[in-house]
Amino acid sequence: MKQLLGAILLIFLSACGGENRAIKVKGSDTEVNLAVSLAEAFYKVNDDFSLAISGGGSGLGIASIINGQADIANSSRPLSKSEIALFEEKGIKIRTVVFAEDATAIIVNKDFPMDSIDVVTLGKIFDGTYKSWKSVTGQDMPITLYGRQSNSGTHSFIKKKLDIRFSPDAKEMNGSAQIMGSVKSDKTGIGYIGAGYLLQNTEQLTVKALKIYEKAGDAAVSPMDRKAILEGRYFLQRPLYQFVPEESWEKVSAFIAFEKGLTGQEIIEDSGYYIVND
Repeated sequence: MKQLLGAILLIFLSACGGENRAIKVKGSDTEVNLAVSLAEAFYKVNDDFSLAISGGGSGLGIASIINGQADIANSSRPLSKSEIALFEEKGIKIRTVVFAEDATAIIVNKDFPMDSIDVVTLGKIFDGTYKSWKSVTGQDMPITLYGRQSNSGTHSFIKKKLDIRFSPDAKEMNGSAQIMGSVKSDKTGIGYIGAGYLLQNTEQLTVKALKIYEKAGDAAVSPMDRKAILEGRYFLQRPLYQFVPEESWEKVSAFIAFEKGLTGQEIIEDSGYYIVND
């Protein structure tokens, strides 16, 4: 249940639920497991609602809002200028909710000979400047890149933070589970996934999350360091968004309020994400 791939849909059905209580949530694969956990708990105390949760990427979720196919778009990135323009063109008013904070983990095989990496080197790896690990670790082995499709919010986030264009040699994966599985079995591999996914799967953690530092002399920070994230010291941390069309707001407001309540906040923390203080 907790390891959903982007294409898998989790549906809660209620005999009492009508259209005004049927909520469709689509979007970010980074957020999908968290959204499922929140929906499960919400449904236990609000069983007159029905909820359908699916992933597929932030871009898909936002497109679903534009096409009238979702009430909430989960997104691990802000709206692009073109998306904002399209909403305006179609006369769709959007409310934006920031409901959690996430960190993106750079993962390598558990036998990788380094525990930390600097931002510049990371950029040269992902843009294809470095094609061998020799320049990084001294090992003359090819670098295998594992990433996401361009509609992924995590893809866009990494690209923007590192100020790069991704290497065309990067293998496009469908989600965190696929990336982690690939890196687990590939000693030359490197990829990126949500740290929350790692924290949810610590019992089967078979990859290494690299600590990151920006320049020589800086402390290397782990994406698993809760204190560092809360202090904003990890280079690859970001807010998680939910975009709601104005016409759906009344219907979803109970679910949004649940997320911000005590139980919702506990679920967010227990799932490996961080509380946003409004």
